[in-house]
Amino acid sequence: MPLFTLAGVNPCSITTHSISTKDKLNISLTRFLKQDSDDVILLSHGLTTSTDMYIMPEHYNLVNYLHDNGFGDVWSLDWRGSLRHNYNLFPHRFNLDDVALYDLPLAIEKIRKEIGPKKRIHAIVHCIGSVTFFMSLYGKQISGISSIISNSVSLTPRVAAWSKIKLALAPFLIEYVLRFPNINPRSAYNPGPALGKGLAKVVNLFHRECSNPACHMLSMMWGTGFPACYEHSQLSSVTHDRVGDLFGATSMNYHRHIRKMVNRGVAVKYQTRNEHYAELPNNYLDDASDINVPTLFMTGDQNRVFNDANVVTYETLNKIKPGNKNELFIAKGYGHQDTLMGKNSAKDIFPKFVDFLNKHKG
Repeated sequence: MPLFTLAGVNPCSITTHSISTKDKLNISLTRFLKQDSDDVILLSHGLTTSTDMYIMPEHYNLVNYLHDNGFGDVWSLDWRGSLRHNYNLFPHRFNLDDVALYDLPLAIEKIRKEIGPKKRIHAIVHCIGSVTFFMSLYGKQISGISSIISNSVSLTPRVAAWSKIKLALAPFLIEYVLRFPNINPRSAYNPGPALGKGLAKVVNLFHRECSNPACHMLSMMWGTGFPACYEHSQLSSVTHDRVGDLFGATSMNYHRHIRKMVNRGVAVKYQTRNEHYAELPNNYLDDASDINVPTLFMTGDQNRVFNDANVVTYETLNKIKPGNKNELFIAKGYGHQDTLMGKNSAKDIFPKFVDFLNKHKG
């Protein structure tokens, strides 16, 4: 399967919109326009994935499903954590506050400029793309959102004990001991006796659930399980064979911010004394009672990356603001990533999305 292929998208107008953030990074939006719509969808991927997770040719993907069910104007954001951006291959000190402060407000501004002031914007957000979207919304950097569908995690990150250990040790070990510029699911395919290749071989010793070393590396990078990121049974064989292309490399500073959030049990600012982030709250739940955007919180019941994080957020917001229009959807037999990339997602998951979106069309 070609990398970054658009072959999975049914005939429509596809345009790419490059935008530059205030801190001098290039990010991009891809617009999939089948027909004019008063309800516009924004998609945001997880850390190290990209727009590709929503347009996969091997199954009935989310963009096509939305187009076929009345949502003809879909935008997908490749924020700074996308595998499409090569600056993720090098050590950096970006954190999730940067995404909330710079990437998401710029993306919403660009979409609003293109679609006009009257149309409604709905967001479908995943993993760290979901965390950062909620940080931007609850940090009052973006507004005008009609509804949100959040997969796996949002404002209260929770992980298993082994994942906590990895978050505690990995950034230091990867950057300062092994001296890797990044951690990469494709390390096993490095030529020659590269250090990354050696790490992949060690990881392979502990993962006997399949023969794909990229799958094994993903389980080391994210979550706790065999595998961790998804249920094998929910992926097509084509998807499983190319997970090394669908998930990319990342430098480690994002993990430090995630670690702080996990330790606090809530989305928090990374550098509280840095005036650079003065516009953002130290705790992103501080003004939660001011936010009134209907949200469908979703997770798989086999989620081994962020466990029951979205269940906890749903319950927390119900306590803060009883009577809100939030809903909870637990997908039986699914994990973290396969809810959006599974071979049967169009049958098991996406109809719930459309039902929720239709409730909030205006």
